[in-house]
Amino acid sequence: MDETRSRRHEKIRKIAGNVLFFSLLLSTVYAFIRFLLAPEQVPEGATHINLKSDYLLMLVQCLLGIMVMSLPSVLTRRWNITIASPIYILYYVFLYCAVFLGEVFEFYETVPHWDTMLHFFSGMMLCALGFILVDMLNRSEKIRLKLSPVFVALFAFCFSLSCGAIWEIYEYTVDCVMGLNMQKYLDPQGIVRIGQTALRDTMKDIIMDAAAALLISVIGLITTRRQREPARPTN
Repeated sequence: MDETRSRRHEKIRKIAGNVLFFSLLLSTVYAFIRFLLAPEQVPEGATHINLKSDYLLMLVQCLLGIMVMSLPSVLTRRWNITIASPIYILYYVFLYCAVFLGEVFEFYETVPHWDTMLHFFSGMMLCALGFILVDMLNRSEKIRLKLSPVFVALFAFCFSLSCGAIWEIYEYTVDCVMGLNMQKYLDPQGIVRIGQTALRDTMKDIIMDAAAALLISVIGLITTRRQREPARPTN
């Protein structure tokens, strides 16, 4: 039964990976062509039109998505880290929702709280990955390491939050270098936001990352403690 389930998960993983790759590849070509044809400024009288900067952001995100979708495979080959197929599938689903649906189909603009939901989802996924990494160290015969459940939960929480912070650094850097608006410091009319309004998008993302990581850390802590409890003798 376990072998059959594993094969089914592996098949779904390959299908999900192919769907994601070709979706991002076609979107890259589309974004590049639209970037060449799009105007740099909104024409007079137009209400809503995508500019070169919009398609440049789409192009950057699609290329980044293609690059990072192979990250789990690189970790597996380089450091012999075993990542279960369900984690792969969740990772592909996240990239599909974030890049293909979010950027190409503009779900960030049309679906309320789409960005918030994705940050919460990514926070949970990264925290779960943190537990997996520490569990591998605990099980390794080459490394004499036995970490307490509290420390494992704390590491997983910090790992998830650190990845979220790195993403915000990436958004800030891209905005500065390429003149984009990933951190939403400009309103739809192109006016620079100030004060807490300018910080709202970034802080909301970090708070969602932290809330999701905290949730999974608590669940993981409870689960780990139960697994390590000695079995009670039966009469």
